[in-house]
Order: sequence, then C-alpha cells, then structure tokens
Amino acid sequence: MSAFLKAKTVANVKVTSRAANIEYAIRDVIPYAEQLVKEGRKICYLNIGDPAAFDFTVPPHVKEAFCRAVTENDNYYSPSEGLPELREAVARKEKTVNSVDITPEDVLITEGISEGIEMMLAALVEKGDEILLPGPTYPPYISYTKFFGGTPVAYETVEEEGWQPNVDDLRKKVSEKTRALVITNPNNPTGALYGPKVVKEMLDVAAEHKLLVLSDEIYDQITYGQEFVSTAKLAKDVSVVGFNGFSKAYQMTGWRLGYMYFRGQNGELDTLQQAVEKQCRIRLCANTPVQKAGVAALDGPQDHMKKVVEKLRERRDYSWKRLNEIEGISCSKPEGAFYIFPKIHDVGTRWKSDLQFVVEFLRETNVLIVNGSGFDPVYGAGHARAVFLPPLETLEYAFNELERFMKKQK
Repeated sequence: MSAFLKAKTVANVKVTSRAANIEYAIRDVIPYAEQLVKEGRKICYLNIGDPAAFDFTVPPHVKEAFCRAVTENDNYYSPSEGLPELREAVARKEKTVNSVDITPEDVLITEGISEGIEMMLAALVEKGDEILLPGPTYPPYISYTKFFGGTPVAYETVEEEGWQPNVDDLRKKVSEKTRALVITNPNNPTGALYGPKVVKEMLDVAAEHKLLVLSDEIYDQITYGQEFVSTAKLAKDVSVVGFNGFSKAYQMTGWRLGYMYFRGQNGELDTLQQAVEKQCRIRLCANTPVQKAGVAALDGPQDHMKKVVEKLRERRDYSWKRLNEIEGISCSKPEGAFYIFPKIHDVGTRWKSDLQFVVEFLRETNVLIVNGSGFDPVYGAGHARAVFLPPLETLEYAFNELERFMKKQK
C-alpha cells in the first residue's frame, strides 16, 4: 500500500475542549488507586457516596418489584417523561414527606439526579451565563455549567458556622448574567443542613432578583437532629425546580433513578419544562423495570429509613470525634447526608495542595478520599471529603491510618 493510502486511513480526530476539560474529582482520584491495585494492593475506598457498596441494601419489596417487572415483561420503552404511576407516586411522596404540592404532570423521571442536572443546565445555560452554587458543592453543577459555556460562581458557606451559607456574599454575587441559584440541602460534600431561616433568606435574594432556584434534596430523609424543610415548601413567590432520587434513601445507586419537579409561579416554568422534556425524548426513556421498582419504593414500607439513619448517626459521631482528635485536622459536625469534610491544616506548607495530600495519603496507607478543591477551588481548598458509610471497624482502620500518616509526616 502506498504512503498516500496509508495516510488516508488515519482519522483526523479532534476532541472538543468542553469534553477534554471535564472534571469530576470524586472519580478522577480513582486512577491513582487503580495503579496501586495493579501492584497487588487492596484499597479502602472512602471516595464515593454509595451505600450499596457497604452494608446497606435495597429494601426487599423493591427488589421483588424489579424482578416481577422483568418477568412480567415490563421491558418496553416507557414514556419519555416517566411512567405515569411513578410520576403519581413522586407527587404523593413530596406531599407526604416534604409538604410540597405538585401534580404528576410537574414531574419528570431521570436516570439519576446527575442526568437531571445535565438536562436542566443544558436548558438554562448559554455562553457567558452564570449559575450560583454553594461553595463547596457537588461537582457536576460546576462541570456541566462549564460544559455548556457558562460560568459557575460559588457563594461562600462558612465552615466555622457548620458550613452555613453566607447570604450577604450570595447577594453580592448576583449579576445580570445569573440564570439560577443552586441550593443543595443537605449539602454534599460538607453534610451541612440548612434551616428554614437561612433558606428563606436565600429565597428572598432569589425573589429580589427574579432568579430561578434549583433545589437538590437527594438527602432529604438522611438527617441527624434538625428537621429538613424543603425549599419548595418555603418558596412563596419564587419558582423552584426540585431534584431528588432513589440512590440514597433506597440504596438504589446502580439502578440510576431520579426525578425533578417544576413548581412555577403563574406558569413561568412551562417553557423550561418543555425544553427538558425534549431532552428526555432524545434519550428515549429511563429504565422501565427500575421505574416499576421506584413505585414500590415510594409506596411500600418505609421502616428501613429509621434503621439507616440510626446506623449512619453512629458512624457520623465516631468519624467526627476521631478526626478532631488527630493533630493537624479539624472538621465541623455533619447534620445530614453521609459525608465529612475535614480541614487539613498543613496544606500549603507540608503539602502544596489538597490533591497532593490525598495522593500521598493513598500511596502511604491504601485509603482513598477526595481532594476538597474538587468541590470548589476556593471554598473547598485545603480540605478532603470522606464518606462515613462503612462499618465502624473499617472507619477505625482508615482513621488509624490517617493518624499514623499525620504523625509520620510531622
């Protein structure tokens, strides 16, 4: 074959900068661990918030509903917006659990909250637009905003106040380019739970500037004292899009099932909902048998939740106590979710960055956590996120290794 023909067989592949520059810290740290696995080392993974990876299981009646759906041939393409019975169940759940009045028509079913975030930001963000996010925040809000040409703008949450939002800072960061305000409550990665007073203050800012509010409430049923109050329940003159799902309360992480609902004022969200519905159509539908199981999850027994929260509270208390006993580390007490976000005081001196700390800690101890700057380069810097999902003996091992590592470094 001639050199010319050989040259023609080489594809001219150009990767877009928006794809090449995607970051997702929670999984971006995994390649460091994979290299150690190749060397025969066993890794203690504390980086991903997956209850099903530990000693939490999907409730039996939900598993049975999924198997029944498959065996009864509910394996077809379902409506792009979601099965009608699941949309109805979501509306009932939001009314019963969160006192939010919505109709089934206000609900769209997604393959996990992450797909909902992508669809929503695709519908809202164009080049130069800004999305207000809590700093630190769940990384897809940052990454998808950038992916669609926008700019993520973090408002401060105050570590010394349990990572509560600084509403004055939020107000200062609203601009004519702001398209939406994100509230993540309870918060990932800090575990902060925002009370009704601060949420109302944030809603006042949104009302003043006529901002749409995106409220991520996936951990609404995992709190340790103070009661969670839904943003939509408190919103009187502000339009809210709520995000929730089945991964955390029902341990259905790998099943990929979530939802969003539109609670608008005077029909102002109709066009936005239609834009998201169009995206639902081009991806066809969410998994049909899993949606059938989702109905069983919402309408069936809920007694597992009390046991889940009790188990997590014990692990939260242990993790918080142990971390604060380690010299060079401090952290506030999470009031929701299952993450803890300690400050590593010697980042900037012993370690150039929190990522360097995380990688060195992994290589020395085989324990994997996530660099805090991956949740916000300013407000997350100098921190690390760990899950407290594992049994106490696993947490004890991890924190013993951390204590040994910190002493050795000193």
